[in-house]
Amino acid sequence: MKSPFLYLLGIELKKQFVKPFVTNRVNQAKSIDYFNPVHNNQFAQKKVLYLNQKNMLTIDPTKIETPDLHQYIISSVAPRPIAFVSTMGADGSINLAPYSFFNAFSSNPPLVIFSSNRKVRGNTTKDTLKNVEDTGECVINIVNYKMVHQMSLASVEYPYGVNEFEKAGLTPLPSEIVKPLRVKEAPVQMECTVREIIKLGSKGGAGNLIICQVVRIHIREAILNEKGRIDPFKADLVARMGRHYYCRANGSAIFELPQPVNILGMGVHNLPEAIRLSNILTGNNLAQLASFISLPEEEACEVVKADERVMSILAGNLQEKEKQLHQYAKELLDTGDAEKAWKVLMI
Repeated sequence: MKSPFLYLLGIELKKQFVKPFVTNRVNQAKSIDYFNPVHNNQFAQKKVLYLNQKNMLTIDPTKIETPDLHQYIISSVAPRPIAFVSTMGADGSINLAPYSFFNAFSSNPPLVIFSSNRKVRGNTTKDTLKNVEDTGECVINIVNYKMVHQMSLASVEYPYGVNEFEKAGLTPLPSEIVKPLRVKEAPVQMECTVREIIKLGSKGGAGNLIICQVVRIHIREAILNEKGRIDPFKADLVARMGRHYYCRANGSAIFELPQPVNILGMGVHNLPEAIRLSNILTGNNLAQLASFISLPEEEACEVVKADERVMSILAGNLQEKEKQLHQYAKELLDTGDAEKAWKVLMI
């Protein structure tokens, strides 16, 4: 058991030394002009980061080391789909490597682009880039959760000529049009011809945009729904985030968001002021309401008064009525029932 004397001594020491020290440090931090790198010695040495008054980290890309900038970018632009790219060298050697600087950019013509960046440390290029420069062909295989560890193993920088299919235990399949092999385990495989390679720089970290035209798509039937479309839950795709983090597109991570493409919503600025300035409804909630063309009819709002929750609110404290109705409406909006939420708000 701790001695009462030592316990009291500890409290006194905190009062006399620790608290003044912490308070002094806090006051020093408050006095620093973070916009002025000369004033802030710590940040002035790197000339990189400045903290503004809104608690935002502001970065000048020209004043930060490339490895650090790289991490900020890939952690912000996330999650990113993964292109598991199969290529073949001019000598017939096989290569397989994943790239997360990847996306689709056109459907007509069908174009997908991935970037094989120069390595930040060492400023060297990858075997994939050499192969597509030499042959102009590749296969982009899409990665799902069942093969994520095999994909990761294939990302190891093996010497040129090493077959990553064998290293990762993946099954090669012949393609129909191009020479590079497909990955049997991948739920989707795209045979591509390379239309253009755009070099974005010569320093470490610079990208090489490889613009690929899709000439064949192979889709595993098991991931299709009854309408012949890809079911995201069955596809179980994986995406890349910053550092060693990945994202699995399945379960609660997937949700539907109806897009009112042909409906001109009223807009947030046209919402009734009491709703627009609500302390309970979020910006997302307001956007849900603002996607409607007009306010609900009065008769429709009368129907919702039979709702037990609404009846309880109306029978309660009148001063709390608006707050409680807004809270109920928010709960409805968060579960996707925007139509009923509108009626609750307009009572």
